[in-house]
This record gives sequence, structure tokens and C-alpha cells, in this order.
Amino acid sequence: MIQFYKFDGAGNDFVMIDNRDGKICLDAKQIERICHRRIGVGADGLILLESPKTADDGDFVMRYYNSDGHTATMCGNGGRCIVAFAHLLGVISKKTTFRADDGMHTAEIVVWNDKERYGLVKLGMKEVATDGIRRVLDGWLLNTGVPHYVQRVEDIDSIDVKAEGCRLRHHPDLGTEGANVNFICDAADGSLMVRTYERGVEDETWSCGTGVTACAIVSGNHSIRTRGGDFKVEFEPMGNRYEKVNLIGPAACNFEGCVPALGE
Repeated sequence: MIQFYKFDGAGNDFVMIDNRDGKICLDAKQIERICHRRIGVGADGLILLESPKTADDGDFVMRYYNSDGHTATMCGNGGRCIVAFAHLLGVISKKTTFRADDGMHTAEIVVWNDKERYGLVKLGMKEVATDGIRRVLDGWLLNTGVPHYVQRVEDIDSIDVKAEGCRLRHHPDLGTEGANVNFICDAADGSLMVRTYERGVEDETWSCGTGVTACAIVSGNHSIRTRGGDFKVEFEPMGNRYEKVNLIGPAACNFEGCVPALGE
């Protein structure tokens, strides 16, 4: 049996597994089954927390898989959730550095409620070069750990995100592997509304951390609203780069349990 913890970051949900002993090795079929919402636990992705191989890896290593069983280089909501998970396991206290497939990240638990197992996490994201932001189709294409296409719309509530996202996600102008697709619209309170279609999930998710970051940088708005919750994105334009990029948002442990490894 495999013990898991179910986390979510603003409605973007994950199966978290402590693999510090390195004994758990899941293939794409197993991950897809665990993430299946009818025959598995149900999640947008699965994350393994692993021990660092060298001191350069920081406190732990993050291995992220989309619900289709394939890896992705980074997930912003998943990154905040694994920091909260590491805190829950006693791996870290408040501040940490860790390695993901897109490189090293810093993070800090801003607020944490031990009883509710819920808190606010600040996650350092990768810097973005201004020449890496390209005008494509009717929007912008950039990489905030994974590639994101951002398109402004007039009425975000009327968009069929699954249909439009699927159509754009495979557009040849977005690269051979496609990109995540984000729709943005200004809200009455001055914040930015964001809805995201995630590749690998192949559906709309309640929020997407790397997508929120991409939308904030493109729009210049630091206050982001999604269907799953609200975010603050910090960044500073410095010459030809956006530096000190931080994603601040919720992370919660909802329940835990065990699943059989495939074949048990």
C-alpha cells in the first residue's frame, strides 16, 4: 500500500507522496489511475517529495506529474503544496530551498494553522526575460517554469475554456508540445481574473500557479483572482528581466489515506 496526502492550492489538487526513502517508483499508468476522479483518488497531478541527492538540492526534491502520468518541469500551486507538505512532515520549519525540474526554488510559509492544516505559502518562481515574452496569435507566449499562452478576453465567464483551450493548446505557433492556455479579464475591483486550461490535465483547472504568474507579468497586475482562490504575485522589472518573482497563495491538506500499488 502507498500512503498519500491530498492537498490543494486554490482548488488545484494533488496527491502528495513522501518518497524520501526512494522505495516508490510509479509508472505513467499507475499515476494516471491514482489521479483518475472515478476509479482513483482524483487529482490534477501527483507529487513525490524526495530526499536531496546533494547539498545543492536544498531541503528536498520535488517530482511533479500531471494527471496523464507525464512529468512537467514545474507547477506553482504544486510547489506551494509541497512546501506545506514538507512542513507537515517536519522536513522544514518556515523557510526552505528545494529543487524542481526547472531548477532551485526558495519558499516561505507565511501563515500556517496546524489544526486546520491550512496556510499561506510564498514561493519563489523563475525569472522571466523580457525577450522571452513573444506576441503570438492574439496574445502572449512566455515560460514561467512551463510554457503559457495568455489571451485577453472581454467576458471571461462566457468563455468555453475547455473547448477554446484545447483548440489553442495544440496550435503550431505554441511549439511542438503546445502550451497551457490562459484567459484574462480585468475585474471591477482592479484585480485580474484568470481562467486556465492545463496541458497534461487537458481541462480547465480551478487555478494554475505558473499560469497566474504568467498572467501577472503580462498584464502588470499583482492581484489575481481565479475560480479556486486569490493570489498575489510579486515581481520587479529589472532591465531586460522580471526578477524577484514570488507567487503567494493558499495551500491545504484535506485528507490522507492509502492506495494499493498497481498489481497489488
